[in-house]
Amino acid sequence: MTAESDGLRLDKWLFHARLFKSRGLAASRIEGGGIRLNGQPCRKPGKTVRPGDKLVVSIHGHVRCLEILGLGLRRGPAPEASKLYREDDSGAEDGSPAI
Repeated sequence: MTAESDGLRLDKWLFHARLFKSRGLAASRIEGGGIRLNGQPCRKPGKTVRPGDKLVVSIHGHVRCLEILGLGLRRGPAPEASKLYREDDSGAEDGSPAI
């Protein structure tokens, strides 16, 4: 299947990590400008992400700073999905505006 060195589509990773309920919703958010990948705005759902990449995601009026730890082969249960990333709370303060 997918080797971690190959990477994974951004919209698919966001879906696997359970940040969005569907790939379509993830793709819409990406195209709408709500995602930064490694500090750069990203508007392409097919952009490849790899472990070590940094994401800033605007979801439901909150900004989340994430580091990708793994890719995942499926959309599993929440405990499994939470192992795909590490959240950096120091990057986004409470009440920070959405992207």
